[in-house]
Amino acid sequence: MRLIAENLGGERGGESVFSGVGFDLGEGQALVVTGPNGSGKSTLLRIIAGLLPVAEGRLLLEGGGEAFPSVASACHYLGHQNAMKPALSVAENLRFWRDFNGSGDVGVEEALETVGLGGIGHLPFGYLSTGQRRRAAIAKLLVSHRPLWLLDEPTAGLDKASEARFAGLMGKHCGDGGMIVAATHLPLGIEGAQELKMGSSPSPSWGGSIREAERGGGLL
Repeated sequence: MRLIAENLGGERGGESVFSGVGFDLGEGQALVVTGPNGSGKSTLLRIIAGLLPVAEGRLLLEGGGEAFPSVASACHYLGHQNAMKPALSVAENLRFWRDFNGSGDVGVEEALETVGLGGIGHLPFGYLSTGQRRRAAIAKLLVSHRPLWLLDEPTAGLDKASEARFAGLMGKHCGDGGMIVAATHLPLGIEGAQELKMGSSPSPSWGGSIREAERGGGLL
């Protein structure tokens, strides 16, 4: 399975945000998207998820077969918002997303244990702290199987222990043949990830350049 973007362009509010972005992501690989605010990181993820149209170029998924016939069908999208109903319990929210997206290999309780929230699945989501809410949203990635994780500032609100735990989950996902595209300002600890740097420009459009993320310094 491969995710391919060729000369991709995106718009927001009818204005060009970026253009000329290209990358090729295979099974077991991760792409970390960096750049200043407004450079189009979130817009790029929303385009991949099918939430915004492609303004120019093309985006395709090869090798998805009948299970994942399109890019959008292969995606788990974790945006800035956690997409959980405050009045429902944590477990009820996760069961909703499991039933909506289809079951994975991990049950609701096991997913909560994995993200360090074991024993609180009965609590309303609205009762949780900011970090607990983010961890519950991360658990959504585990209860349904999707090969492509799209993560927008996924570690926002997490403490160091939770960041390390999530780095392990991302590493396991890639180790199992999954793919990750993550927009972030912070190190994520994904070993061997490529970096797509969305660079600012005086013009209304921004381009992107791709390189392997440095290990032991810089971003990762």
